[in-house]
Amino acid sequence: MDRADIPPGTLEMLILKTIARFGRIHGYAIAKFIQQATGGVLQVEEGSLYPALQRMLVKGWVTAEWIPSGPKRRARTYRLTPAGRKQLTAEVSAFTRVVEAITRVIQPLEEAP
Repeated sequence: MDRADIPPGTLEMLILKTIARFGRIHGYAIAKFIQQATGGVLQVEEGSLYPALQRMLVKGWVTAEWIPSGPKRRARTYRLTPAGRKQLTAEVSAFTRVVEAITRVIQPLEEAP
């Protein structure tokens, strides 16, 4: 299937949800999970992922920690904060409302009897 652009305003929600699912996860694994979970339809590029994670750190939605990931290597892992969980709930709720509204518009009209 062809790749699609991530709808505007949903990147942070997808990242927050992925972090919530795994508890602690590094950036590459976030991008890989989103790609795999969507059957390759959505792909998060590094140029979008890491600035989004940095914004979330500044907003207090996630924390970051460097952990060893092999000889002389480290990986930065991310965890959700209580503020991040609250933000995720708000974003999922808003997204669900928008999807339901769009669905009402694109559904075929009921034919009058």
